[in-house]
Amino acid sequence: MIAFEEALKRILAEAAPLPAETVGVAEAFGRVLAEDLAARVSHPPVAVSAMDGYAVRAADIAAVPVTLRQTSAVAAGDAPGRPVGAGECARIFTGAPLPPGADTIVIQENAEAKGESVTVLHKAAKGRYVRPAGLDFAAGDVLLQAGRRLTARDIGLVAAMNIPWMRVRRRPRVAVLATGNEIAMPGEDLSGARIVGSNSLALRALVESCGGEAVDLGIAPDDRDTLGAMADGARGCDLLLTTGGASVGDHDLVRSTLGAKGLDLAFWKIAMRPGKPLMFGRLGEIPLIGLPGNPVSTLICGLLFVGPFLRALTGLPPGPATEAARLGADLPANDERRDHLRASLAGGVATPFSRQDSSMMARLAEADCLIVRPVHAPPARAGDEVEIISFGTGEAGL
Repeated sequence: MIAFEEALKRILAEAAPLPAETVGVAEAFGRVLAEDLAARVSHPPVAVSAMDGYAVRAADIAAVPVTLRQTSAVAAGDAPGRPVGAGECARIFTGAPLPPGADTIVIQENAEAKGESVTVLHKAAKGRYVRPAGLDFAAGDVLLQAGRRLTARDIGLVAAMNIPWMRVRRRPRVAVLATGNEIAMPGEDLSGARIVGSNSLALRALVESCGGEAVDLGIAPDDRDTLGAMADGARGCDLLLTTGGASVGDHDLVRSTLGAKGLDLAFWKIAMRPGKPLMFGRLGEIPLIGLPGNPVSTLICGLLFVGPFLRALTGLPPGPATEAARLGADLPANDERRDHLRASLAGGVATPFSRQDSSMMARLAEADCLIVRPVHAPPARAGDEVEIISFGTGEAGL
C-alpha cells in the first residue's frame, strides 16, 4: 500500500490542463476560463437616471418650491435629447440617459406637474439619483480572470461586458466502465441474486459536477474478452474510470485483463478507508483510475481522486478543501489507513455515524461531511477539533 498523499500526488502529476476552445456566452455556464476577460464597454455607457422623475439643474432647485418648464421627455434607450437650460427640466425614466446640462434627478413623488409646468417641492443635491458613466465598470477593466469556473452571476457580467465569445478549457471526456456479472441497471430483472448498480450513474453525475462529459461504456461481465473490448470504447477520452474488479478475487479481472492490453500500472492499493483497492495507471495514452466496487468506496474515492484530477484538467485548484470542526462523539485511535468517516454536521459539530460500512449508500446520502482521520491518529474526544471535508459548499461534487 502507498500513502493517500503519495497516491494523490502521482495522480495529479498526470493531469495537465486541457486545450482551450471558443464558446458563445450562452454556452459558457460552468466552463473554466482560459483567458482573462476585459470589458468591451463601460457600464453604464453614459450617465443615466436611477429613478423616474425629472432631470434638472441642482442650481435651479436650491430654494424650493420652485416651478420649472418641462421641455422634453427621455426614456430608457432614447438619445440624451435636448439640453436642459436654466429654469428648465426634462421628464425622465429609470435607465434613461441624462440630458446635457442636467446634473440631478428630482423623483416624481417630490414634484407636481401641470401641463408643461413642474413644481419641485423638495431639494435634490447635485448627482442625486444619477448613475454616472462607468459606475459599475469601465471599458478595458479586467473583471474575470483565467481559471475561473463561470457561475450564473458571471454569465450575466460577461453579457454586460458585451463579450459574445470567449476561450474556455475543453470539457474532460471521461469514460465510465462498470464491471460484474451481478450488476443490473435500475428497473432491470434482479433474479439470480443480481444487485442494482449505482456506481456508473453516480460517477457520471460526479463527472458532470466537475465540468466533465461522461461517456458511459456500460457494464462489462466477468469475461476477459468482453471486458477488453468494452474498454476500447475509452479511446479518445481524457480518463477511463472502472468500478469493481480491482481486488484479488477470482472474478476481479480489470487489472489482469487491462494489463494484457498494455496497462502501465503506477500503483494498486492505498492506505485509506474506504477505498483501499484503487488502481492508477495508463492504458496507452489514457489515464485510468480503477475504483473499488462498493458504492460508498467508489464515490468517496471519486471525490478524493477523480474530482481533483478533473479540476486540474480544466485549470482549477484540485481540492476539495478541508476545514475545521468540533467532534460530536468520541473516536478510538486510528490504524495504518487514513479514514474518512461519514458524519452529520450542525453548528460546526461533526458527528460520525455509528456504522461506516462501505455499502451503505443511504448513510452517504444523509451525510453532510467526511471526518478525516490521519494514519495512526490518537483517540479523540467529543469537542476536539477535527478536519472535515464538507459536502455543503458544492466543491466536493457530492
